[in-house]
Amino acid sequence: MRKPRPEGNSVFAKFSASAGRGRSTARRIAAVTAVTGLVATGALTGAGAAVASEGDQHVNGAVAKLDGLKIHDTALLHYPGDKQPFKMPAGVFELTADGGGTLKTYCIDLHNPTQDGARYQETPWDQSTLNKNENAGKILWILQNSFPQVDNLAELAEKAGAKKLTEKTAAAGTQVAIWRYSDKVEVTAADEDAEKLADYLEKEAKNLAEPKASLALAPKAVSGKPGGRIGPVTVTTNAAQAALALSDDAAGAGVKLVDAAGKPVTTAANGAQVFFDVPAGAADGSATLTAQAETPVPIGRAFTPLVGTSQTMILAGSSRSNAKSIASATWAKTGPVPAVTAKENCDKGGVDVTASNKGDSPFTFTLKGTEHTVPAGGSKTVTVPVGEDQAYDITITGPNGFKETFKGVLDCKTSTPSPNPNPSSQPTPASAGGSTGGSDTTGGNTGGSSSKDNLAATGGSSSTPIIAGVAIALVALGGGAVFFLRKKKATAGE
Repeated sequence: MRKPRPEGNSVFAKFSASAGRGRSTARRIAAVTAVTGLVATGALTGAGAAVASEGDQHVNGAVAKLDGLKIHDTALLHYPGDKQPFKMPAGVFELTADGGGTLKTYCIDLHNPTQDGARYQETPWDQSTLNKNENAGKILWILQNSFPQVDNLAELAEKAGAKKLTEKTAAAGTQVAIWRYSDKVEVTAADEDAEKLADYLEKEAKNLAEPKASLALAPKAVSGKPGGRIGPVTVTTNAAQAALALSDDAAGAGVKLVDAAGKPVTTAANGAQVFFDVPAGAADGSATLTAQAETPVPIGRAFTPLVGTSQTMILAGSSRSNAKSIASATWAKTGPVPAVTAKENCDKGGVDVTASNKGDSPFTFTLKGTEHTVPAGGSKTVTVPVGEDQAYDITITGPNGFKETFKGVLDCKTSTPSPNPNPSSQPTPASAGGSTGGSDTTGGNTGGSSSKDNLAATGGSSSTPIIAGVAIALVALGGGAVFFLRKKKATAGE
């Protein structure tokens, strides 16, 4: 699911040592540039024509670039045994959607890094850190009943029993309440009224149903024989209509996009099914369908990075933004006609690779050294095991040069502090930039505390396993401050 590179404003970033999971700092750094989620590459040549799966082939919904933490105050993260809490900024991030539009988000993955300028995409809850989180619906309730959805701060303060709320303290209180449910951490707001808001939101929250996608096409690949309709591809959207367009090669082959009745269509509403109508005389080939819509993204949609391990976000507010989704079709007169898709399966801890075959002979493909055969008219799903937070590169090969590759990183669980961090033998610098003074090196004050204060609050001495040169390199990479937190991945059911 993911893609590109950072630039822009400084955002607080947090990287952790290997305590509790046996992962090294170097591995975490490497993860910043690793592919995260599901990216399809390669060519479908077995059906007679190549289908290049571009980097955005996987996209379903809005894609946006992180612009930074815009409205925030201070939160206090409490670790058992620490004398002082870790001071950190808490509030609203802002992202700029591809094609126009602004998204406002909160973090739901506290201990993972936030990479400045990272690009994010809209993602279902079950393919994000909200998977198996029984309180995911409560986070949605908080988003709907607090800032910025509720902009009457006087009324919000009254409900919370607070004296006064500003945008900064309202944002901090909302983020604190969300972290209590998303990361199950002991966190409070530094401001008294922000803390009252956090307590109110946590207490009153009710579980709500996951919002539907701004725009999605499913399945992402279909196949069949010429001389009929290939599909269906189902459209899911919160927009009144999504615009539909076929690639230029489809027009050259005489392929049309039609509805279930065979009527040509250029738009589709939520729930509509569309088909590729391929003429009987069409040469073996392929075509791509692109759906687009200008619509506010529904509050509560998760956003995960296209590349790397930047924190998972959840949508708190949206202007009208561009949403996009792509699906492909392949056809051939004789032989196997395969369509292969892949989906991260957080419940099974892996990636589901599904191959269907609409041809007139079996399709045999090789996956991870094992051959699998899909009979004519059948389908087969193989789950490839992938470790949590591990990169994968899955290639499917078949006859006549068939090849399809899916790359990503499985990231289905939030991270929590390790109760028994391993002490480090390395000295800890006073700040990520190497400064020994108390000045703020983040490019902006993070809730009024200095970098030195923040590092001291994390136990930033010999008990925090980081290396000065690594920290400086990370600052250069992300353009922001770097804080190291002791962490491990939460196990399922925690």
